Amino acid sequence: MKAVAYYQSLPIADPRSLQDVELPEPQSGPRDLVVEVRAISVNPVDTKVRRGVAPEPGQAKVLGWDVAGVVRAVGAEVSLFRPGDRVFYAGALDRPGANSELHVVDERIVGPMPASLDFAQAAALPLTAITAWELLFTRLGIAEGQAPTGQSLLIVGAAGGVGSILTQLARQLTGLTVIGTASRPETRDWVRELGAHYVIDHSQPLAAELRQLGLGAVSHVASLTHTDQHLEQIVEALEPQGKLGLIDDPDGLDVLKLKRKSLSLHWELMFTRSLFQTSDMIEQHRLLQRVAQLVDRGVIRSTLAEHFGRIEAANLRRAHALLESGKAKGKIVLEGF
Repeated sequence: MKAVAYYQSLPIADPRSLQDVELPEPQSGPRDLVVEVRAISVNPVDTKVRRGVAPEPGQAKVLGWDVAGVVRAVGAEVSLFRPGDRVFYAGALDRPGANSELHVVDERIVGPMPASLDFAQAAALPLTAITAWELLFTRLGIAEGQAPTGQSLLIVGAAGGVGSILTQLARQLTGLTVIGTASRPETRDWVRELGAHYVIDHSQPLAAELRQLGLGAVSHVASLTHTDQHLEQIVEALEPQGKLGLIDDPDGLDVLKLKRKSLSLHWELMFTRSLFQTSDMIEQHRLLQRVAQLVDRGVIRSTLAEHFGRIEAANLRRAHALLESGKAKGKIVLEGF
């Protein structure tokens, strides 16, 4: 089968950093689906793994953790899907990625694709939707319901992949006042379009930006990028006993800064359930079902921002380069082989 892979960790400008290859078809287990990959999207985790995880000598490593496709075959113990079903999902970090014509995935982390979307639009959603949902409702403990709560959520990096869906979920499903950060005119417009009540500039001191709007301290912060750089401002912006959730990989984090205000810290990694085969792993199937329903009802929308053409090495290198530049908004999608 066709695939895009790498044999050594290299800068994305090097043509060997991602290569078009031919690989054997994958083998599936009893609870697995074999999926014909129709579209994929690219996430920061792709670039982090490519730069930091070298394959075994002579072995090809395939990236890709966002898929929309069609079920070709099912394992003996599969009960949720049948061949021919259209599905979307984010896969598992400890299994081969989905930048390939065929992909194998455990049915418990797969959802039925939204009926109202095409494959490219659907591929933009799974990883970021799971991350945003778990961060908002599970880690930060926000309750669903649109009645005003007097609480507020500051989303640092609201124009990116996770921020684009988190902004929508928080605005549409909760009573929070939603404040997004973005530093460029086009990304500020994007965040407003997605539903943020207010947009501030994260290249400026966050607490001062909030004060200029007359907003005061916030009850919750979702820090999606450069948490170590923003930490002092985040602590200042949070009210006493507030909650900080994060998803990025700061080089260091001085958690003692949180003590004086009794702030709580919450990590979110959407791969945790699949990595540890947790007893509630099927919650990601149910979560994606709910996301598909919300999309089909017009409550939330796909965050596809850039379509980079076919699934091939040259186009994936372009996508990685854009993500590494820090200037991407929404999601980058590739479609077909």
